[in-house]
Amino acid sequence: MTLFNPVTIGNIDLPNRVVMAPMTRSRSTQPGDVPNAMMAEYYAQRASAGMIITEATQITPEGKGYSFTPGINSKAQVAGWKLVTEAVHAKEGRIVLQLWHVGRMSHPMFHADGKPVAPSAIAPDATVWIVDPETGEGGMVECPVPRALETDEIARVVEDYRLAARNAKAAGFDGVEIHAANGYLIDEFLRSTSNHRDDAYGGSVENRIRFAVEVAEAVTSEMGANRTGIRFSPFITQRGMDDADAPQTILTLAKELDRIGLAYIHLAEADWDDAPETPEWFRKELRKAYSGSVIVAGGYTPDKANAVIENGYVDAVAFGRPFIANPDLPRRFAEDLSLSGFDGDTLFGGDAAGYTTYEAAA
Repeated sequence: MTLFNPVTIGNIDLPNRVVMAPMTRSRSTQPGDVPNAMMAEYYAQRASAGMIITEATQITPEGKGYSFTPGINSKAQVAGWKLVTEAVHAKEGRIVLQLWHVGRMSHPMFHADGKPVAPSAIAPDATVWIVDPETGEGGMVECPVPRALETDEIARVVEDYRLAARNAKAAGFDGVEIHAANGYLIDEFLRSTSNHRDDAYGGSVENRIRFAVEVAEAVTSEMGANRTGIRFSPFITQRGMDDADAPQTILTLAKELDRIGLAYIHLAEADWDDAPETPEWFRKELRKAYSGSVIVAGGYTPDKANAVIENGYVDAVAFGRPFIANPDLPRRFAEDLSLSGFDGDTLFGGDAAGYTTYEAAA
């Protein structure tokens, strides 16, 4: 089975091509957004994945948009993540940290002035999961109009990414993935629908990709290009991100990332019912523009994953929701075992129930 052929992505050797996709679970210790022993157990249970990509992790308090998500900007957070990497490595797994700045996908409670930051002061028409500090109840709430970053602030944000990569290396991660998908900060810079700037970071395609290029150069200066990936969602239309030119913008950016030498590009594809397939022309053009590895995620079955690997479009396939209730997912795929379903009420926040309580197949 193609999914179980080993592959090398950058400088990371994967024993199989079943990657665990990043999934927000909101289990960090409060206050401080600190990774903990329960999270270490959760990831270690899934160490048979060819590679684990962690849940999105904010590079700075400014980059936070959801309750209880972990960070990688304090000594306590680095120590907490070290528990995770050591637990995964003890099971002979590989794990990379997803670096995250949510941009306008946030809530006033996380910002002293009540204003998330973004390329432009345009609300995303979207919601984020917030726990009410008075009631302790979690729920989805609307995102406000953000504050546009001043030009002279952008270098500071790029530096935040660089320091986060340094912290990830100190925490023992095998690599990092830059989150540039799903309507978060880097994605907001890329799209003309969310980026109305008239400085060097807005307007032309070359200007709109500038921030992403600077972030990639900063992150690779710490982690190394051969241990750095990036995630895109070229065909996302929700969250105010409906930009018909986005796929071509990302292809232009991919050429710059190839120059930098990034290890992989990870495509977050649509995974809802009746969603459009990623067009073949895009897969072909990405292979022309970028010589590194390609990972895809988005409702794949083992058969569909094998097909897309065998035709040469991708090198590995990431699975998200199936990993929640099936910690031994690669084995279940290999032996054609049935998959367990997950409890949707325990996805965000809470204790071990619905997190580390799912068992491997008998």
